[in-house]
Amino acid sequence: MKLVIAIIQDKDSNRLSNALIKEGFRATKLASTGGFLRAGNTTFMIGIEDERVHEVLKVISSNCKVRDQLVTPVSPIGGSTDSYIPFPVEVQVGGAAVFVVPVERFEHF
Repeated sequence: MKLVIAIIQDKDSNRLSNALIKEGFRATKLASTGGFLRAGNTTFMIGIEDERVHEVLKVISSNCKVRDQLVTPVSPIGGSTDSYIPFPVEVQVGGAAVFVVPVERFEHF
């Protein structure tokens, strides 16, 4: 058994949730926040049999797309803001960061 942990952008959350349900996968959704952009994310935790991991990864990759977005960097913490001029920067957001880890034991009560 494996635990698939997928961290995705909030914009893709409902689409992925619906796709997982449609394909018969059960998942737990957690609200999370990214460290770089400090923007909202959704973390999906999916317990799955080893032989079905590739199916879950296919659903995730089909529903979580990378997109370009203009963001204004957050001001530096604790530093001098006198010379800090925030200019919008184009960055890629979205997609999915996915971890697949072995599960030693699973209990459902």
